[in-house]
Amino acid sequence: MIFGRARLQAAVSEFETAVRAQDGAAAERAFGGLHRAFGRAGDAELLEAGPRLAAFLAEVPPGPRAVTAVMVGACVERGADAVACAPAVFAGAREAFEAAEVFCERWAATGGGDLPGHEDGDLTEAHVERVGFDAVVGWESLPQWEMACVAMLNAKTVRRGSGGKAELRAVVERVREASGDPFKCLAYALDVLDDEPLVVLDRKSGAGFAVRVSGIGDNFQLHTLLADALIGGGHLPGTAPSPEAVAMCRDQPGMTSTTGSFNLVGADGEWIWNEGNPSEIPVVDGVRLVVLDPPPYERSWPAGRFFPGMTGELVLERVLPGNEAAALLVQVAESVR
Repeated sequence: MIFGRARLQAAVSEFETAVRAQDGAAAERAFGGLHRAFGRAGDAELLEAGPRLAAFLAEVPPGPRAVTAVMVGACVERGADAVACAPAVFAGAREAFEAAEVFCERWAATGGGDLPGHEDGDLTEAHVERVGFDAVVGWESLPQWEMACVAMLNAKTVRRGSGGKAELRAVVERVREASGDPFKCLAYALDVLDDEPLVVLDRKSGAGFAVRVSGIGDNFQLHTLLADALIGGGHLPGTAPSPEAVAMCRDQPGMTSTTGSFNLVGADGEWIWNEGNPSEIPVVDGVRLVVLDPPPYERSWPAGRFFPGMTGELVLERVLPGNEAAALLVQVAESVR
């Protein structure tokens, strides 16, 4: 009997051999064995298996390819090299979204109507006849590819340096527009900012601050970390979020209730909704700029990370001199809501 690391590596080897031999029956059997071995594997085995599976992911038949990508993502979440795995996962996801784009085009061209869901039971032979097998497989597999890609994008090294993100972002946006499906997790993960400068101006006091953010998935998380840095740091009056809320917005698991300290406004006077993400904040003179106004009403939410596997960072780099903050404030509009 084969145990532990040898068992999983043997299952990967058997699946790889069958895939590269283009032996469908053997690949199906080996895929079942891979599933069983994967479920019993420890971190050390998964660390090695992730890059191995990624290396031949493009050769895996379309049916099991997305599930194999999810396995690669699970390996990365348990410590496998995200940089080594990400290019293959992004390439596979891009191909699936391109097929889904064809699905949407053919669906519209053959009468339109509500698009089916992505689950097995939602797609039938009639859909294959209507839009084609590859398009159906692409559409059906999108949730798995979204999950696998987010696992890669949890790593800052991937977000900053891995190729293929721009092409993937473009086709995801096209499918979002064609289908009305937001694919919010993937869209937000592709838009996460790293080492991004942010200017923050408090309208009431005239104070200004230069901060730098990384790994923040949405503006709820940004709002909480800003309140910690500026109120908790003693720079502005108010009630700071709890240490637990701040920790959960940085790198600790879980969520806890917190209450908003500000109303976030862009330089154009439009509200910056907490439901959005930092990449949507308007830019002024090459830097994103946030104006803090008093909250118009009390608003509470579960504080934590939008992406539980992604570390959120917000660093206060400096307090702006009064004249610098004043010069910036004259460029911003009053809140328009």
